[in-house]
Amino acid sequence: MTRCLLRSAVAALSSAVIAASAFAGELVINTDTSDPAPKAAFEQLIMDFEAENPDITVTWNIFDHEGYKTSIRNFLTADAPDIANWYAGNRMLPYVNAGLFEPVDDVWEENGLNESLMSSAASMTIDGKKWGVPYTYYQWGVYYRQDIFEDLGIAVPTNWDEFKAACATLAENGIAPITIGTKYLWTAAGVFDYINLRTNGYDFHMALTRGEIPWTDDRVRATMDNWKELVEAGYFIENHAAYSWQEALAPMVQGNAAMYVMGNFAVAPLREAGLTDDQLGFFQFPEITPGIPVAEDAPTDTIHIPSNASNKEDAKRFLAFLARADVQTKINATLGQLPLNSASEVSDDKFLQAGFAMLSAADGGIAQFFDRDAPAEMAKAGMEGFQEFMVKPERLDTILERLEKARGRIYK
Repeated sequence: MTRCLLRSAVAALSSAVIAASAFAGELVINTDTSDPAPKAAFEQLIMDFEAENPDITVTWNIFDHEGYKTSIRNFLTADAPDIANWYAGNRMLPYVNAGLFEPVDDVWEENGLNESLMSSAASMTIDGKKWGVPYTYYQWGVYYRQDIFEDLGIAVPTNWDEFKAACATLAENGIAPITIGTKYLWTAAGVFDYINLRTNGYDFHMALTRGEIPWTDDRVRATMDNWKELVEAGYFIENHAAYSWQEALAPMVQGNAAMYVMGNFAVAPLREAGLTDDQLGFFQFPEITPGIPVAEDAPTDTIHIPSNASNKEDAKRFLAFLARADVQTKINATLGQLPLNSASEVSDDKFLQAGFAMLSAADGGIAQFFDRDAPAEMAKAGMEGFQEFMVKPERLDTILERLEKARGRIYK
């Protein structure tokens, strides 16, 4: 009897060891990095990680963007990888609330990430915990005709009064101060984001996109009143609702408009259209309410450990590796974007250099952009309202009341 029990125990232990060894050293990664640059960047990243960690073998599953969006909840629940990529801010909130992402505060603390990734810490924090590691982002701000500013003696504005004064000088000289194309709505959301971030700050802005604040709140009205100053003064180009964001580049190239509140992806087409770096400049969206910590819009890509992951130990090693300054330098050189580690190196492109300096110093927080921070249905309603407001500012009360009704329905 005793010998039989002993043989059974040994057999059970052997089975457990064999089962455990099937997972030990294997790291399963799911990503949606199927476009050429992200695919090349991740391929090199994984090769470098395996070279430094020869005891780990990576299995990499690549999805297309749309397929990933529809698959992520299913695989996080039923067949979780050890690593999955996603986005910061409220885009990760549903998976945190559903218990599908693992908190990784220990990775941040043990690797000094609260200092080196300081600018993105707020966007990775929910309920006081960190839920992943960011690895790439790009800046938004004001791109402008530097040569026109110089010809008219306009200094780069640093506050709201200076910005409006610059707009007035441009308008007096027959130049539209701000170009924009709101045909596809999201460009207006960028303007809203910045005016709200500068009027009320990051915490208020994020609470609004989470549905915690009424759209009829006086602080939202303060944001819209600031925006209204620009709209009613005629500082945006005419007929902007008929233009895509690309079509709205033309007035700036032609010298008929001087500024564009936009992401760094606008630089390439502006250069291709003939603007030189002597003609094109960039500055941070100016201060509105003095003393509010400066926050920025910078859509951020992130890596997470699913709660149901089989190999969390090696997954944390991968997160720590990806957070390193040298690794983020290398991956973003391939991506043509910005690293988040403040000790990383950036290419000598003047716009990436300006963006990196600005975002690294963003002590107020990093927002992801309105249509990432708000749920899809609220984002759509909000952006439709922003476009309507820019065309018909007198409808502001009606628009805010409509958005408040949408908030009551969407955030149940």
